[in-house]
Amino acid sequence: MAEAQNIPVGSTTAGAIAVAAESTVVSRMSAPPSYDVADFPVPHGREEEWRFTPLERLRGLHDGTATATIEGVTVDVQVPEGVIVETVGRDDARLGKAGTPVDRVAAQAYSAFEKASVVTVPKETVLTEPIRIAVHGEGGTRFGHQVIELGAFAEAVVVIDHTGDAVLAANVEYLLGDGAKLTVVSVQDWDDKAVHVAQHNALVGRDASFKSVVVTFGGDVVRLHPRVSYAGPGGEAELLGLYFTDSGQHQEHRLLVDHNVPHCKSNVVYKGALQGESAHAVWIGDVLIEAAAEGTDTYEMNRNLVLTDGARVDSVPNLEIETGEIVGAGHASATGRFDDEQLFYLMARGIPEHEARRLVVRGFFAELVQQIGVADIEERLLAKIEEELEASVA
Repeated sequence: MAEAQNIPVGSTTAGAIAVAAESTVVSRMSAPPSYDVADFPVPHGREEEWRFTPLERLRGLHDGTATATIEGVTVDVQVPEGVIVETVGRDDARLGKAGTPVDRVAAQAYSAFEKASVVTVPKETVLTEPIRIAVHGEGGTRFGHQVIELGAFAEAVVVIDHTGDAVLAANVEYLLGDGAKLTVVSVQDWDDKAVHVAQHNALVGRDASFKSVVVTFGGDVVRLHPRVSYAGPGGEAELLGLYFTDSGQHQEHRLLVDHNVPHCKSNVVYKGALQGESAHAVWIGDVLIEAAAEGTDTYEMNRNLVLTDGARVDSVPNLEIETGEIVGAGHASATGRFDDEQLFYLMARGIPEHEARRLVVRGFFAELVQQIGVADIEERLLAKIEEELEASVA
């Protein structure tokens, strides 16, 4: 059963379901991957996977003209005791294990980096403090590769924090051993001119649990591509996202959950708010249930709140099913303005309009913020939401 809702207030929303008894061709939602940049033509904006992206603002990441700088981007990794941090060469067997690049920028990032960072949590290690990775830009351009690996039955929380001004193209891999539990919080709090394009690949082991929380506030253009696949039955993936898109910003999140083995679960919830002229958010949610993935249970949802005129949302949930032996599968998408009844209810009780609007937006995001599980990050995000709302009424 699938659900698709469309409330086109300055927005476009679409949904699609495809059911096939047998598939011998590559799904539209899983383009042929490759490490070779030459396998991906330079995009022109007419391609399905690039039609929403402002290519002229990518600073050359898409056509090969971007050149890495020696300085201008720093990466600081802070880990609890017992965690192993390595800098490895391109021949390390762990690189590319979670997934292969699926577009030209990801392939360019993979071919251009010299050294990769690998953070390993040994098997059966349960961390009580987060692993923190701070990426800070001071005007540089960087191609990066990061691997987070959890051994069997290990548990960890990883916070990846992006700040400053940079042009960054990166691949990030998450390798979960059997029974492991990993929560990743990726915060994009860039300055106004930053450009960030990244592919996130997670390979979830047997009976392992993966939670991804993506939070996007800053940047001129941010385009993230989280992808999940499974290495054994019993795996669970939860993909949560929160974005606040301001005037002139382009924030794009393109997700794929590939149910390629039996008896796995996934749940996707992304919420966004937009304000200001030419604010543009894009959410593409693709779920593929392959023929072998019997017993799959999956659902995806995207909700968008348009706060001012001139903002635009493109929300496209897609569900492709190749077997009828599933527990459940569905999707939903909605975009709209403030609920006038909610505002009236609050204002009728003496709450000023600007305060009522703030309460509505806080409530809209509260469900996701509370699931992050890192107190200082939750407080920072709530403060950032307040800051964005103050700007809207200033």
